[in-house]
Amino acid sequence: MLAAFALLGLSACSPAAPQGPETKTLKVVYQKTDSYTALDDVLKAAKAEFEAANKGVTVELEPIQANDDDYGTKLALSQRSAETAPDVFYEDTFKVRSDVDAGYLLKLDSYLASWAEWGSFTDAAKAAGRADDGGIYAVPLGTDTRAIWYNKTVLQKAGIAVPWQPRTWDDILEAARKMKAADPTLVPFNMYAGKATGEGTVMQGFYQLLYGTGSTLYDEQEKKWVVGSQGFTDSLQFLKTLYDEKLAVTPAEALDANVWKRVFGEWLPKGRMGATVEGSYTPSFWQKGGAYEWPGYAKDMGVAMFPTQHGRAPGGVSMSGGWTLAIGAKTENPDLAFTFLSTALNRKNALSFDVANSQIAVRSDVAADPGYQAANPFVKDVSALVSVTHFRPATADYPRISSAVQEATEAVITGKQDPAEAAASYDAAVKRIVGGDKVIEK
Repeated sequence: MLAAFALLGLSACSPAAPQGPETKTLKVVYQKTDSYTALDDVLKAAKAEFEAANKGVTVELEPIQANDDDYGTKLALSQRSAETAPDVFYEDTFKVRSDVDAGYLLKLDSYLASWAEWGSFTDAAKAAGRADDGGIYAVPLGTDTRAIWYNKTVLQKAGIAVPWQPRTWDDILEAARKMKAADPTLVPFNMYAGKATGEGTVMQGFYQLLYGTGSTLYDEQEKKWVVGSQGFTDSLQFLKTLYDEKLAVTPAEALDANVWKRVFGEWLPKGRMGATVEGSYTPSFWQKGGAYEWPGYAKDMGVAMFPTQHGRAPGGVSMSGGWTLAIGAKTENPDLAFTFLSTALNRKNALSFDVANSQIAVRSDVAADPGYQAANPFVKDVSALVSVTHFRPATADYPRISSAVQEATEAVITGKQDPAEAAASYDAAVKRIVGGDKVIEK
């Protein structure tokens, strides 16, 4: 006992053990899948670069293995508490305004004002991260366009000349019927539909149709959502025709959240599908190092602009979206978080991401880089579609509106409602979501 007390007394009188320099940790949350690793690679490079320049700061990369919708759900759950909220995170452009309203994003204007590289970003790209108050809350990684990607061999076997460029919706249906007649076992023309494929349903499907009718989802001038649109009903009718005539995938396949994996990894490479509506990032799946490497894709595949309903000017339609990096409003280290964000999005890392993920560059210096221009044989074609592209309404209400559109497409392809009924259900849903004073009939 005496020995124990002696030791205790000695310990109490001794000076405290010297502490090392203060350490800080940044948590970075982002999406990763078996077929999407481009961002993971870039963030690993940025982590090494950042930690080398910022001694005592550790970057914890926390990839979420999930599809777009599930990633968004898990990210939103993490934002509810300061204990789990990330410092830096991957954010879809269409969620920026709703997440700003929810208090999840840090305003970046003061940081961007002193970041020399911000001047290299295009004005349209900067707008992608802007909220209702005019402030910038997110910085884009890249953007994209949508087009028809078609297998030349499948079309030629059906007697369709390539390069192929349909002028109207009827041209698409006519070509799909020819492909079906030539080989009843293949999928002639894929357009996603239903809730399972989430935002892919509207961006790679329904909006190509809707905006080609002359109608829109949202009236920017009136700041109101459009209801009672004949174009909306016509778009659903096209999907009904495509699915009823078995020119697309089966409804059961359409309602599989992983159907896109078969499109990229099986049906197109093996000549079992004629065409699909997909993003400009498509080559990233097939190029060397991609999830579904296909050495012959550059020779076998072609790209066409999606036509308007009746061939009216400007002759085609595309949709653009994209992803950003944002800083959490609950971060305890905003200065360090922005330093990491700007490192991840510097010229070198932006070039690496845009090439690996077949993105359309949002930085002028990246767009002019020879390595970017030679990344894949379709860069020029998909970049040209920016001239006919449209963007989703970046409002806080949009995510719920999108869900209502997806429900309408699912009701039609499964036969639960005809196009007119599904359109009426959509109109009613919009009025419930935003209120009757925020809709316009046209």
